[in-house]
Amino acid sequence: MVKPDVIVIGAGVIGLSAAIAAQSRGLVVVVVDREGPAAGASAGNAGAFAFTDILPLASPGILKKAPKWLLDPLGPLSIPPAYALQIAPWMFRFWRACQPSRVAHSTAAQTSLMDLSKAELEPFLVATDTLPMLRKEGNLQVYESEAEFQASLPGWEARRNHGIEFQHLKAGEMVAIQPGLASRFILGTFTPGWYSIADPKLYTLALAEHFSSRGGVIERAEISALRAIPAGVEVLAADGKLRRAGKVVLAAGAFSHRLAKTLGDHIPLETERGYNTTLPSDAFDLRTQITFGGHGFVVSKLSTGIRVGGAVELGGLALPPNFRRSEAMLQKARSFLPGLKPERGVQWMGFRPSLPDSLPAIGRARATADVIYAFGHGHLGLTQSAGTARLIADLLTQRMPAIDLTPFSPQRF
Repeated sequence: MVKPDVIVIGAGVIGLSAAIAAQSRGLVVVVVDREGPAAGASAGNAGAFAFTDILPLASPGILKKAPKWLLDPLGPLSIPPAYALQIAPWMFRFWRACQPSRVAHSTAAQTSLMDLSKAELEPFLVATDTLPMLRKEGNLQVYESEAEFQASLPGWEARRNHGIEFQHLKAGEMVAIQPGLASRFILGTFTPGWYSIADPKLYTLALAEHFSSRGGVIERAEISALRAIPAGVEVLAADGKLRRAGKVVLAAGAFSHRLAKTLGDHIPLETERGYNTTLPSDAFDLRTQITFGGHGFVVSKLSTGIRVGGAVELGGLALPPNFRRSEAMLQKARSFLPGLKPERGVQWMGFRPSLPDSLPAIGRARATADVIYAFGHGHLGLTQSAGTARLIADLLTQRMPAIDLTPFSPQRF
């Protein structure tokens, strides 16, 4: 095989989107993944394009909630005791990122990437023949008390200042948008411009098919190291096979920092372990995505079922799944949506790659400009996939990136 122009490591939604964008610029691209397309977080996420989520997870608000949440091992935020010592340095960086001045910086950067991603999304869907999978059914965030609602208002004001449309609703007004909510939810906020995809796994597989149909190659292999060479990059697989390319895009999700380390970049990537249960489509008459912010999970309508999931478990890559978290969210969903039928659900756990300041790493490796990083999107990988793809294609073809990449520099830590 002729040496490709680009090897993309990772066949999730970020890697495949970047591969397609590079392919559209005339580059010969090979994608390599340890398990194949849509095997990780791209398969089991909530399916939302959360362009309105411009506020970083690292914020003063989360610091106020964290102590209470951490006391509940099945709550919205947890750290397994077996992992507490290992994650302590990351948590210190997270705490520093919650300072108001840093939050303002992160919010501005996040907003720029969100705007680009939203602008790029529909043209990308048209180009990949996946536009029919796009849905615009909105999102309803619900509150159990006036105090909880009031606490959310600064965040909504920040969105208003950015031109994001939303409507604050009382209980009676919410019924017209989503019947069947428990009476405990007295207030809500509806965001009509919220997008989603019919099914994230089917979408990612469709991207793989589009890429392959245009001559792209997808190989299955576990990559163990990257090495800069005069003519590009050597990519060493665990089985000993050596690949070479002019450039490499590292988009291996939660496993990316291991490969970045082989080039001398020590990037503090951690893993948000996300849990969900997908119920049959007739489990509930769901008309919009519902966010139960006080409990850290969402209920999403997919073409393949009703997905109940979310929360954050900072537990790394090695610990076994704790599916009691999925069960706890499902039990709450039954209480919050009294008509929900909980039978025949399928549980899932996946790894979300997260950096302490809630911004991804997008930029070149320290050791060589021929390796470009595209990872660390946390729970916003699907949301930011089209924008990230545009930025990676710009970097690969020596064009000025569409936004300032300084806040996303892999070396910022």
